[in-house]
Amino acid sequence: MNIRPALSTRQVSIIAVMTAACVSTNYLLIGVVNVKFMDLLVFISGYAYGPVVGGTVGILTWLVYGTINPYGFSLPILATTCLGESLYGVVGGLLGGTGTDVEVGRGGLWFVSVRFAIIGFLLTFVYDLFTNIVSGLVVGIPIPIALGAGIPFALVHEFSNTAFFFVGMSSLVRVIRRLPSGGTNSR
Repeated sequence: MNIRPALSTRQVSIIAVMTAACVSTNYLLIGVVNVKFMDLLVFISGYAYGPVVGGTVGILTWLVYGTINPYGFSLPILATTCLGESLYGVVGGLLGGTGTDVEVGRGGLWFVSVRFAIIGFLLTFVYDLFTNIVSGLVVGIPIPIALGAGIPFALVHEFSNTAFFFVGMSSLVRVIRRLPSGGTNSR
């Protein structure tokens, strides 16, 4: 009986490196509330290496960053952020396998960048909505008040991610494709 491991050594290495990149950039930008490169890096992990790798990077990033965090720790909120962050990696992985490409020949680089910016905005909107609702429930704040209080933070998060996805996604995909691993979206 041949038992194949769930993840290859290569995939585990990619997960470790991308998780380290996410966590280190989070701590680098800790003073800038809701502006982080993490979401883009998790998305590109999935886009280049598949939804399992991307989702795992998202979960592990929040397990580290959410546990060792100067802003505090809450298990229900940690579970929510892990699940929400994994969405970036899973959606990135699903899109990476659909032929959605960053090549200039497919509508021009600007069009591709706009498409990724819209995807980044929508994912961040869903993430912010989900995490604000759960955070409100955990601390006992009515959901409308929790959502209203979260609007300024959500807007900063959504617009910064829109800009990061617009500027960074196409370039990161091209760089990853030049790496020895080739950034193939292997499921």
